[in-house]
Amino acid sequence: MRLSVYTGGFVQTNGYLVETANGNFLIDAPEGVTEWIASKGVRVDDVLLTHQHYDHVMDAAALKAAGAKLHALEDYSKELTLEAPARSWGLPISVKPYAVDQKFIMDGTPLEIAGVKMTLAHVPGHSTDSVTFYVEDQGVLFSGDTLFAQSVGRADLPGGNMTQLLDKIAEHLLTLPAETKVFPGHGPSTTIGTELLENPYLA
Repeated sequence: MRLSVYTGGFVQTNGYLVETANGNFLIDAPEGVTEWIASKGVRVDDVLLTHQHYDHVMDAAALKAAGAKLHALEDYSKELTLEAPARSWGLPISVKPYAVDQKFIMDGTPLEIAGVKMTLAHVPGHSTDSVTFYVEDQGVLFSGDTLFAQSVGRADLPGGNMTQLLDKIAEHLLTLPAETKVFPGHGPSTTIGTELLENPYLA
């Protein structure tokens, strides 16, 4: 598989394009990614959402209008996108509504998209619907906003819980091989081994 990254939107959110001989898919839908894909002349058939905070789904409706299927743990809601509580914060958050085409099945069955098999893990604590995707044969983890280079997801948003987040990171992510490459929702890539040694939240 071929992997490339787009970074855009108000808080510089990463979206990952995975291209294979059997089709292409995106991990997350930050603002501007639809135009970026069009500029590359690439068709995307599926969009896998790590979670539905606004910065990860700003282009979800546009991608669906272009023919992509949206996959997520839960159906769209203004609570998940943070639009509802954002009204009290006075932040200018507005996400065009979209419908999730397929919900993830969290029964241990691998998800296969465009010939790529992924193991899903539910890692709440940053958001209630956070999911990570592990591609074992490529040694790659898409961690969303759970695990970052030398940091972890913030837990002070609605549905957040730091204890839960750290417990789930330890259970599902830190048990992966040390050489596993981690591609997070913000910032640079890292590895599981590097985070075990250097991440102050995991000490």
